[in-house]
Amino acid sequence: MAGPTRRNFLKSAGVAATPSLAAAAPAPPPKKTYRRTRFAPAGRVEQISNNLYVFEDTCEVYVVRDGTRCVLIDFGSGKILDHLRGLGISQVDWILHTHHHRDQCQGDYRAAEQRIPIAVPAHERHLFADVENFWRNRRIFELYYVRNDFNSLTESVPVARNLEDYATFRWNRTDFFVLPTPGHTLGAVTLVADIDGKKVAFSGDLIYAPGKILNLYDTQVNYGGSEGIDLGIYSLARLRELKPELLCPSHGKPLPDPDGAMAETMRRLAEYYTFQTGAEPSDTFRPYAVSPHFVAHYLTTSSFYAILSDSGKAMFIDYGSASGMHFSNFERATDTTDRIRFVEHSINHLKQHYGMKSVDVAIPSHMHDDHMNGFPHLIRHHGTQVWCLDNMVDIFQNPRGHNLGCTLGEPFKVARSFRHGERFKWEEYEFEITHSPGHTEYQMALFVTVDGNRLAFTGDAFFLPNPRNDGTMRHNLIFRNHVENDSHMKSIRNLIDHAPTMIAPGHGKPYAIDQATMLATEQKFRKQQQLFADVLPEGEVNFGLDPSWVHVYPYQMLVAPGDRKRAEVRVRNYKATPMKIEVTLVAPADWRIEPEVLAFEVPANTSAARPVTIGIPRDWTAPAPRFAIAADVMADGKYLGQITEAVVDMKA
Repeated sequence: MAGPTRRNFLKSAGVAATPSLAAAAPAPPPKKTYRRTRFAPAGRVEQISNNLYVFEDTCEVYVVRDGTRCVLIDFGSGKILDHLRGLGISQVDWILHTHHHRDQCQGDYRAAEQRIPIAVPAHERHLFADVENFWRNRRIFELYYVRNDFNSLTESVPVARNLEDYATFRWNRTDFFVLPTPGHTLGAVTLVADIDGKKVAFSGDLIYAPGKILNLYDTQVNYGGSEGIDLGIYSLARLRELKPELLCPSHGKPLPDPDGAMAETMRRLAEYYTFQTGAEPSDTFRPYAVSPHFVAHYLTTSSFYAILSDSGKAMFIDYGSASGMHFSNFERATDTTDRIRFVEHSINHLKQHYGMKSVDVAIPSHMHDDHMNGFPHLIRHHGTQVWCLDNMVDIFQNPRGHNLGCTLGEPFKVARSFRHGERFKWEEYEFEITHSPGHTEYQMALFVTVDGNRLAFTGDAFFLPNPRNDGTMRHNLIFRNHVENDSHMKSIRNLIDHAPTMIAPGHGKPYAIDQATMLATEQKFRKQQQLFADVLPEGEVNFGLDPSWVHVYPYQMLVAPGDRKRAEVRVRNYKATPMKIEVTLVAPADWRIEPEVLAFEVPANTSAARPVTIGIPRDWTAPAPRFAIAADVMADGKYLGQITEAVVDMKA
């Protein structure tokens, strides 16, 4: 193997690194790279209550006062700064933004120049702090993603803190609750606080006036779609549940009858949405009782299930996005290093209609984010414990470690894990959990009897039989999820051996199952195995199914100059004989890699790993916030080349 000269630097296009979520001192003001206009609003500040004011700028800018200090809700052109002294205010502690559109924040450069800290919706941070990268990558030709993120800043501004969904932003004696309210933009928030003895909601452009929104073009995300209308109805419904007493929109007058205004707006938007799409908005979707203690919801982005105990505790099997509309739009809008947005759903309904008192435990059918992106929310806000099959634990707790399909970009703690075939008890129910690969290696089947039904929760392994497909259960095949030659056979054998009477799939309604259908499906999977063997090289089937049989762990490294990081090269040998492996990392030439060459033997039909230490000089300058390194590989004396890689994110 070649020495250090082979570690040539790999250049790649840069994207934003994961930002710190904690409050930080404002960065130095940006250089003036754009001309500044002399246009300015001509209005004056109006008082709403003792400590609440509004100024009509390019948007309504709200001033919340506490003595001689204040917080501003949105900023417009920044002209409000010229009026504060007349209100007895000498210091602006924060600017809080409801969304990223320029009319809300085009004057933020003035705040940066005065070192006023800015807090922004967490899922729109990149459109404030790294907007040049957004413009570098925003497609304009072949434009079918018509979302109006074009109404973003032209130059970045420093962001001091994220406004995290469902969190509380505390300022002096005032708490601002951050409610996610997508609709006008996909990352928008409403800020709810008690001001002068009244619950006030600063709702951005969610609503303009009773029955009115500001425009329709901001509500269209995809070509011909009405996505923002559906999301806006859902957001208004969640805001109504908080019962605000005053609604302060970003455009339009403050609304003293919020409930009536929101109800009328929801009614008109629902009529418009149904006219345009022929469908009902997702706020109308509700779970249903399959039996007294088993509730299913199949209209969420993936099906999720609640097993109800006589004590009022619930076990959730999966808990993804509120609807396909939520998931598909949030997934596409998610910044490269962010996590997909989650909006709570169904919990209030389960409490009101099914007697649920708490979400005690949540169990994922598999590791994909459309099935469990609500789990961190359950942990934070409902005290829920997450239990799972043991091979999922590292995916959830160290999501940077792997390059797998549909990984949630947020780590969360697993309270309990189970081995294949393990039995356990929760409340009055007895369960058995088995490893059930195929759709992904990191998937389980969970067996339990509820109200006399022998249930199998199978995630995305099997779907309702299609009569046009000889009556066998449908399945899918995604190689990035880690599939092996016998994966689907293991899953169907689990079902045959446990003989459930009903399958609760990862998508769709629960359905009855019989032994004949399962046996026919087994034969289909035997045919799949034969097809694998027919089209792939002799003795190389699993190597041809697994794109990561050699991989670097962690796949996404988070580093800074001066760091010394430990990584591993992991190899899965699918051969019936031992395999000799040699690996060297192709990384920036200034990095110190120890050892330079990894040489080891991997026993037959098993995995092995070897550590490598990466040292980064303190004076080293990264070429971009994100770039790639590669692993050059020889196997049994044959040079395979740079067949795997890792991604490096520089710490902010």
